[in-house]
Amino acid sequence: MRIRKFNLIAILLILAAPILSAQTENLADRIASLPAVKDVQKLESTRFPEKYLVIFEQPIDHQDPSKGTFTQRAIVGLVHPDSATVVVTEGYGGQYAMIPSYRDEISSIFNTNNILVEHRYFLESNPYPGAAPEDVNWDYMTAPNAAADLHCIVTAFKELLKGKWISTGISKGGQNTMIYRTYYPDDVDFSVPYVGPLCRALYDGRHEPFVENYVGTPEDREAVKDFQIELLLRKDRLMPAFDSVCVAEGFTFNAPEDEIYDYCVLEFSFAFWQWGYPTEEIPGKDASDKEVFDYLMLICSPEYFVDWSPTSPFFVQAAKELGYYGYDMKPFRKYSKYFSIRNTKNYLEKLMLPQGVDFEFDDYLYTKISSFLLTTDARMLLIYGQYDPWSAVMPSDPLKDNIKFYIQPDGSHRARISTFPEETQKEIISILSQWLYE
Repeated sequence: MRIRKFNLIAILLILAAPILSAQTENLADRIASLPAVKDVQKLESTRFPEKYLVIFEQPIDHQDPSKGTFTQRAIVGLVHPDSATVVVTEGYGGQYAMIPSYRDEISSIFNTNNILVEHRYFLESNPYPGAAPEDVNWDYMTAPNAAADLHCIVTAFKELLKGKWISTGISKGGQNTMIYRTYYPDDVDFSVPYVGPLCRALYDGRHEPFVENYVGTPEDREAVKDFQIELLLRKDRLMPAFDSVCVAEGFTFNAPEDEIYDYCVLEFSFAFWQWGYPTEEIPGKDASDKEVFDYLMLICSPEYFVDWSPTSPFFVQAAKELGYYGYDMKPFRKYSKYFSIRNTKNYLEKLMLPQGVDFEFDDYLYTKISSFLLTTDARMLLIYGQYDPWSAVMPSDPLKDNIKFYIQPDGSHRARISTFPEETQKEIISILSQWLYE
């Protein structure tokens, strides 16, 4: 019955699309008049009757507006002002949402409006555009400020969009969904974080044993480890190709390339299980050097360890409050002579953070979110993949009716509603339908 209700409402909203189109000019004007909106630009869309790029002016520090402002992007797909609205709490840049075919999974299922908010300090939402990383003031790259950004944008759009509100995000964006709900529990009606981690320390310590002892079958784990060993044994032969890739791509690092190669070998198992590759595709010991090297580049390119990239502000936030994972060299003790590095201590600071800038980790966020989930009556449905290494640091299930956990069997960081078995998909959609339409 709930599914039928959803279908009826979806049909009515689709029929209402021409009405929205007829009011386009007025609608754009209304968006432009919302609080803190600086600019509105119409975008092409194959998924929405109307789509806009909306630029908001935000305080750099929500606790002290005298510190100045920056502009933040929101990409807005509209079905109808009376429809429900999904706000995507992106954890990185939002450029991908500019393409005409973009639409969030929840928005697609329930035919809702869709607002994606680019995270502060990323791409076009950087308070210090053009500044070198070591010259940026990172004091305001915080979870409370990011949550306040979302609160301001959602509050503004509530003047125009009158249906229910849903927050969602993937990976760091899923983590941001939890952060936003923790700080502003009444902003939305329910939340659907996907594969969002919750680390308790800078180097949390739970990822490494998860990868070593839990993911896949023992045979799968052995196949991955054997390939990493093969990469070490062939290091001298593969380094020329590795160096060539780095030169051709213009990669620069905070460590010698032979050390970066070592980190790629260690990262391989994490990346392999995070993205859910099949073990039967791993090249065997009789594979050519080219086959082995190409597979390494497929799973773990050295690009991950460049000294700075558009996604690097994440590492700053990880060092300050989100936490991260470490690498365990003990399984490769017999092959230590092939490593250029002796240990991986403080590798995040050494390789991926602005050089000459000190960051101190504070676990307040882990404590705050964990406490919120245990005590809140907010409705949340959390999705994870069984073998995703980030699932090692998922929040504890509080076993409450208002919070649902769904873990995709054998799943990875790609776990979505659509990747679950059909019966589970129906169950998830039924729960979300009840929350949306009651």
